[in-house]
Amino acid sequence: MAESICFFTQDTLILKPPKKSPLLLRMAVLMFAMVCSVSICSICVKQLNTHTKARFLRVQIADYPERSISLTKVPREHYPRPKTFSRAECFNNPVRFFAIVSMQRSGSGWFESLLNSHVNVSSNGEVFSVLDRRKNITSIVQTLDRIYNLDWLSSASKNHCSAAVGFKWMLNQGLMQHHEEIADYFNQRGVSTIFIFRRNLLCRIVSVLANSYDRYAKMLNGTHKSHVHSLEEANALSKYKPVINSTSLISDLEGMEATISKALEYFGNTRHIIVYYEDLINNRTRLKDVQEFLNLPQMELRSRQVKIHTGQLSDYIKNWDDVKVTLNGTAYEHLLHADY
Repeated sequence: MAESICFFTQDTLILKPPKKSPLLLRMAVLMFAMVCSVSICSICVKQLNTHTKARFLRVQIADYPERSISLTKVPREHYPRPKTFSRAECFNNPVRFFAIVSMQRSGSGWFESLLNSHVNVSSNGEVFSVLDRRKNITSIVQTLDRIYNLDWLSSASKNHCSAAVGFKWMLNQGLMQHHEEIADYFNQRGVSTIFIFRRNLLCRIVSVLANSYDRYAKMLNGTHKSHVHSLEEANALSKYKPVINSTSLISDLEGMEATISKALEYFGNTRHIIVYYEDLINNRTRLKDVQEFLNLPQMELRSRQVKIHTGQLSDYIKNWDDVKVTLNGTAYEHLLHADY
């Protein structure tokens, strides 16, 4: 009897499950499919976001408004009282404050020399190239106060009759590390920001490598010069053709774009104007825009500096074929077709 019951019970267990099994199996398969779908979608979304972010970065830099998105149309006027000298008859003449923000080998030296040819402008060079002046935010603010109080003396200082005073600040000279405090300082003191960048970052790489080489080679009679004032000197320096690392080229370009994008984001709330080196070369009326931005009397600005690289970009890259293969078919292909 016990065996019969046991057999019956076991048989029952064998016969009943097939009625429920298909439903449970379908539910398990459905749940597994849903989990897989969610995982796949999550991965795709992450990849899409990364790709979209990279594309947005390039569009943001390329299409950024060239004129300022200003909080005020007219620069704030100041009446400094320097400790080191008397402004004499210019005591009541207003002064505008500015900072040229850029990256090395982006045309900022030439641009600053043009500004300094204006009789009323004093731009004091790369003040923060000296480490002690940017070791912390306190030393940075103390230096800025000296500059804008007209107590910073340099070869560019026009002292008592300056109508605009400023300097050149590279992104890697403490500016990005202390961007919040510096942006607040600019807004509180009424400092106008002049961004100057290169559209063609490949040309910038060539200039950086060539300048770095000459720093040690000293091709001009044992002297290193970042900027030259004669065609003979320019021709001598342009003979060096750097080899560009084609393996890291894409990531190098992306890194430069990211740095520029961050700078525009960090200081986008200051009164600013964006100027491109190529535009200054091809359209000198952009200099009038800068003078207008600083509310200066219009003058024809001149510079003694001579361009080192001119003509076809391919003439100045030793491994041009490698660079061409690397950039063809990418978002940076257009850089290959630009001339100096």
